[in-house]
Order: sequence, then structure tokens, then C-alpha cells
Amino acid sequence: MTAPHYSDLWQGIAQADPERIAIITRQEQVTWGRLAAEAGALARHLSARGLSVGDAAGMLLYNRPEYLSFTWACLAIGVAPVAINYRYRAGEVRDLVLDSDLRVLLVPTSLADLAREAVAGIEPAVELIAVDDSALHGGGPIAGATRYEDIVAAGGTLPPQAPRGAELRLYTGGTTGMPKAVVWDLDTLLVARQQSTWGLIGVTPPTDLDEAIQIAVDPATPRVVTLPLTPLLHGTAQSTTMGTLALGGTVVLHAAPRMDIEEALRLTIYYDVTRLIVAGDALALPFVEAAERLEVALSGVNSIVSSGMRFSDDVKRRLHALGDIAIVDMLASSEGGPYAFGITRNADDLPAKLMITPGTVLLDEDLNEIQADAGALGILAFRGILPKGYYQDPEKTEKTFPTIRGHRYVMPGDWARARGDGSVDLLGRLAAVVNTGGEKVFPAEVEDALLEHEGVDDVIVFGMPDRRFGEVVSAMVAPMPGSRIDVPELLAFLDQRLAGYKKPRHVFVRESLERSSTGKVELARVKQDAARELAERAEPAEHAEVVK
Repeated sequence: MTAPHYSDLWQGIAQADPERIAIITRQEQVTWGRLAAEAGALARHLSARGLSVGDAAGMLLYNRPEYLSFTWACLAIGVAPVAINYRYRAGEVRDLVLDSDLRVLLVPTSLADLAREAVAGIEPAVELIAVDDSALHGGGPIAGATRYEDIVAAGGTLPPQAPRGAELRLYTGGTTGMPKAVVWDLDTLLVARQQSTWGLIGVTPPTDLDEAIQIAVDPATPRVVTLPLTPLLHGTAQSTTMGTLALGGTVVLHAAPRMDIEEALRLTIYYDVTRLIVAGDALALPFVEAAERLEVALSGVNSIVSSGMRFSDDVKRRLHALGDIAIVDMLASSEGGPYAFGITRNADDLPAKLMITPGTVLLDEDLNEIQADAGALGILAFRGILPKGYYQDPEKTEKTFPTIRGHRYVMPGDWARARGDGSVDLLGRLAAVVNTGGEKVFPAEVEDALLEHEGVDDVIVFGMPDRRFGEVVSAMVAPMPGSRIDVPELLAFLDQRLAGYKKPRHVFVRESLERSSTGKVELARVKQDAARELAERAEPAEHAEVVK
């Protein structure tokens, strides 16, 4: 495939069908022609400020149309767009502004104080471009900032062709330290994402730009209307939204800094959304609960996409009951993939088989590629199109993207066991494997067994230090609402499911695991909590520790 560039493809769509609707919010609808015009004005402004290939511009913005027009403007002139979490504090924003060498930062007026504090004193000065959201969220103008509407009013056009050699920088979540920017080559990014763009709608990927434009504007191409429930700054929402636009589709935005699930449900129904982007159970569960409570069917939704988060069979089953929906549970990371897809089209397909993609391989402990025969155990790796690495961090790049016997890989750290039919059972992160008395225990296997118990709503399994065994398996569990967990009964429940060394030695009961809005649990916090309680109680190691 000759790699089309996102900007060139979008421009071709806008020229071919300018009245087509590109973006919908509760407040407005943006045509492809208007989106291209705003992106052109922003591109002219950024170029006039001296930004070009190699420079970076940031977005500290929730899911608003300006997010997409600004991204397009950056891609069109070769500037790296950098999304920063709008939930960060000023110091955290400042760290990323400095780390990514931002020249410009797009911000809403509702975050005026945070934005000013974040860029204060940085040299050369970072220009703030202010999006006025005062009508919805209060606040006033940002002193010294350039108004977005003034840039648009001044006009400008997109360059005929985007420059080559530009980058997209996608910051990781930073769960083990300061977030790092993964650098993707924009010249090949759309090819890397072709399966999650054209493949998801059953269309053969195009061979060149002209064919990609024709597919997008062809009335026979399946209509895609995507509502990302997750922030656009997250990799799955970003790639799927960009892919929707590459198909000539429409993006529906819940244009608010806080998620209102019932409003998201109303947007889904009212604007005939066909695809939802969720973060596993963290968003899918409240969404399906709202639909069930309001007795709403999802008759127009034909796909739900999630990546990298726990997405339980129970929630998937309830979603399937609401419509003819394909649920796509991707195993991917900011650094590469997708490694595998778990796709179910109805409840009969559950539990989903995790089918590995063509670029995915299994490596043994000596990092040799092994055949994915039934029962084969290995480390998942990917050697398709990969990022350049981490921005200004060659040491971390070399470690994460090693070249082994002539092949460059990325390894997310997951162990997997092959089933022999192209699917794998995911066993857990290499770093999270519990080594207890010389036996390896994969947390995911223990978590799955615990979640089979009708009283367990949520769980995380981890290792705790032990004088005799080095580590012992430990679990923190949350009960179903309105119920309690009988720990001895729970451990007895595992007797027929797990070998003795895999059973949790310590069990901690909590009302909630306090998952983030994206479904993640801060493991360091969980371990600190567990260690503190173990120290306080100091019960014998051979008994299960129960903390309520």
C-alpha cells in the first residue's frame, strides 16, 4: 500500500464533498468544508509563527471540534500534535510542555488559570490559543492569549500536500513515572492503522490516495458515525476518530470536561451513532446500565471498540442484548500493535477468542520466535510497522524496541499461551508475574478465577514480599453492590480452579478498587495499602489475610 497521509486524505474528502457532516455536538454541526477552512486558518497561523516540521504544538482540551481542526492543521504543515490530559495540574502540564518542546498550546478559557501557570516563564514563550467555552463553563478571556475565533476569521488555506518526515507524539499514561511521548512517523501511520480503519468495516484497504478518497465518498461505503466516550487524548479514541474521518465518517462529541453517561446515551440515539469508543467496563458498564434503566435499545450501533482495559463478559453480554453489535476488544498499546483482537458478534461468541494479528509473534525467554502451537507459552511481541521510539530518550527506545536477530520488535510485556488456532490466552504482564517459590503465577489467570465467583465485582492480583517464598500471590477484591465477601468460602471456591500455589495467600476486601476514569488501578497505591494493613495486623503468613 502506498501510504496516504491523513491530511491529504481528509483534504481530498473535503474537496469532493464539502457539505458532508464531519463533526456533531449538542451545540453545532461542522461540515467537512468548514472543518477544512478552520484547519487552513490554523495552519496559516502556525506557519506564520515559524512552526514547521520538527516543531510541536499542544492541546489541553476536552472533546471539542477545535481539537480535531487543530490536529488537522498540525498534520498539514508537519507540526507534531501533542495531546495533554486536561485533568492534569499545572505542574504536570508544565512538565509535558517542557518535555515535548511545545511552541503553542490550545486551551479552553475555562482552564485559563491552569494554562497561564503551566507556561509562565518558559523561554521561548509558549503561545496560548484560547477556545471560548465560557457559555458552557464560565470564565473569561485569557490575558495575552490569541483567540481561536480571530485566527479563523483571518482565514487561510491548507497546503496542497502535507510535508513528509513529520511526526505524531502520543504520550503514554505514565503509570510508572512521568509520561513519555511515543513518536510515530506520519508517513506510515495510516498504513499501521489500516486494519483498525478499513478492516473494521470489512473494506479492503486502498492502494493509494485516490482510492482512499473514492472509498470515503462512495455511497456504498458503510456509514460510520463514531462517538468516543473516552477523551480524544487517549490512543484508542484518537486513532479510531482519525480513522472515522479517513472513511469520510462523522464524529459525534460529548463536548464537556466531565462525562454525563445519560447525555452520551441521548447523543447515541439522537444522532444515529454506529460506533462507540469505550474504556472497558469503566465506561461500558455505566453506559449499559443507563440503557437498561431507560429501556433504550441500541438498534443503530453496530460496533463498540475498546482497548487495553478490562472488558468483562457480563457487560459484553448485556450490550449484545441491546442490539446487533460487534464488540471489538483490542490488545494494543501506545508503542505498537494491535497485537490481537477479541471480537464477539453476539452472546454466543462469549468468551471472546483473542486472535493475534499478522505482525504478532511469541518469543521464548531467550527472545527466540516460537511457533504458536497449542500450549506454547511465550512473550507477545509485534514486528509490523513501529514507532520511531520515545521522544528524546534513546535509552528507553532501545530497551522497548529491541532489534533481535535483524528484526525490530516492541514487547508490551504480556505472557500468552497459544491455543493452536490463531488465538491466545493472555496471562499477564511480565513485570507483574508473581514468582512464588520458583513458580510463575500470572495475575490474569487468578483474576479470571476470582471473577467467576458471583460475589466478586472487581479484583486485582499482585505479589507481596514473603520471607520464605520470595513473593506470595495476593488479591484485593471488591464485592458486588449490597453484598459481602466471605473470604474462606472464596478461597474454597478456588480449590477446584487453581493449583494451591496460585491461590492468594493474602486477600484484601475493599468496597471499591478506585479505578480511574479509564479503568486503571494504581498498583503502587494498592500495594502500599496492602503492606500497611499487613504490618498492622501481622497475622501468620500461612493464613489468608483479610482486610475489611
